Amino acid sequence: MSEVTQILSRLDAGDASASTELLPLVYAELRTLASTQLAKEKPGQTLQATALVHEAYLRMIGKGDDVQWNGRAHFFAAAAEAMRRILVESARRKGRVKRGGQWQRHDLDHAAPTSKEFSIDLLAINEAIDDFARVEPAKAELVKLRYFAGLTLGEAAEILEVSPATADRYWKFARAWLAKRLRNDDAPR
Repeated sequence: MSEVTQILSRLDAGDASASTELLPLVYAELRTLASTQLAKEKPGQTLQATALVHEAYLRMIGKGDDVQWNGRAHFFAAAAEAMRRILVESARRKGRVKRGGQWQRHDLDHAAPTSKEFSIDLLAINEAIDDFARVEPAKAELVKLRYFAGLTLGEAAEILEVSPATADRYWKFARAWLAKRLRNDDAPR
């Protein structure tokens, strides 16, 4: 049993001091996960990786809820989900008229881009994943684990308690379904 898993077990048992021991052990991995999430965002993101890690950690540990952690992988999957929710909330806030959502931001440093940049619309992806979860919950969970938690197919299969072959089929189906859905969202109406 890893040190992280032992601390999570202590946290589950109600040991409040365990949360102070946990953060230094998982901070680097959470920061890498946050950096990966932010790299997928549109340019102009004002949220920093450090702030994302701290907010996600506080949401997971700080509430004092009776969350039962089923090991290290469950903890990092929950962290990825918390980060996803924070990024979605941030994107929604920025889109509100109160926050200037009707205006389009133009960075002066990038006024004349040399190539067309690919940007991901996090709100569209979130909506597509939520719709997919209503139809195929297990496959949607696999997408969250792969895309937001950064887990490998094997790690995700282990968490979902399915074989690697089944996880591979789920992944192929989910990618095709989401690609079709996101293409349809981009089509002119």
